[in-house]
Order: sequence, then structure tokens, then C-alpha cells
Amino acid sequence: MDDVTALILDDHAAFRRGFARLDDTRDPAELLAIWDALALHLDIHAEAEEAILYPHLVRHGDDGEDETVDAIGDHNKIRDAVAESRRHPVGSDEWWAAVWTARRENSEHLAEEEDGALPDFRRHAGVELRAELGARWLTFYGQHPNGRNLRFADKDPHGYVDDHR
Repeated sequence: MDDVTALILDDHAAFRRGFARLDDTRDPAELLAIWDALALHLDIHAEAEEAILYPHLVRHGDDGEDETVDAIGDHNKIRDAVAESRRHPVGSDEWWAAVWTARRENSEHLAEEEDGALPDFRRHAGVELRAELGARWLTFYGQHPNGRNLRFADKDPHGYVDDHR
């Protein structure tokens, strides 16, 4: 059985590899191929966390409400940077600026999540719940191939917490 936190960490590793791949090319076609896949994965991942992980953390974590507000805010910043990148020609200075904003915001978010939210969740979620949410995580990705039927819209962090208490 897959633990949801392990699946989240797998995604985090994929994000780090994706950003590293961008470092290794300047060919616009390759940049587009790498970025399109990475940006979509970032967007789907945020939606999955917001649907599966954070509703539980907000109710059961030691610092669940604060960690959730911070995470939703981080997701918004990453989504906004991804959206900004799409307004510019691939490889342009403006495109790179948006991609680097997404990278910085994502790196900060991953560190906070790996050092705070995920350990907090693990302390309060039993093996059965983590496996159940892991199954839901895999199902979520299967139900939304290429982000199908997902909006990728910013959310009000405090409103999200209020809705999931």
C-alpha cells in the first residue's frame, strides 16, 4: 500500500529533477517540452494536496491550520508564476523570470512541507489513513489525466481553512 506522504515526496523529487532539466538546455523546443510537463505536474499536485492531504491536516495537525494557510498561499504563488510563464515566449527573459519565480516558490514550499506539514501529518495519521489517502491520491491522478476537469485556480487560504475545519 502506498503512503500518501511517500507519494507526495515522489512528486517533490520529480519537481526537483524537472527544474534541473531546465538548467541543462536552452533549446526552445526542449524548454517547452520540459516546462509544459513540469508546470502541469505542479498544478495537478497542488490540486491533489488541496483535495486529499490538507483537509486532514487542518483538522488534526499540531499546527495544521497555520501550515495549511501557508501551503495554500504557496500553491497560489506557484500557480500564478506558471500562469505568468504562459504569457511570454519560451526562453525569453520574461519567461525565465516567471519560471524562476515558480522554482523559488516551489523550493520554499517543498522545504516547509517536508520539514513541517508532512511530519505533523505523520504524527497524527495512522498507517491505515495514510494508505487510504495514498489510494485516493493515485485515483485522483487517474481521474484527472493531464489535469482534465481541474480548474487550477487560486484559493483564499483562510477561506480554505474555514471550509475544512
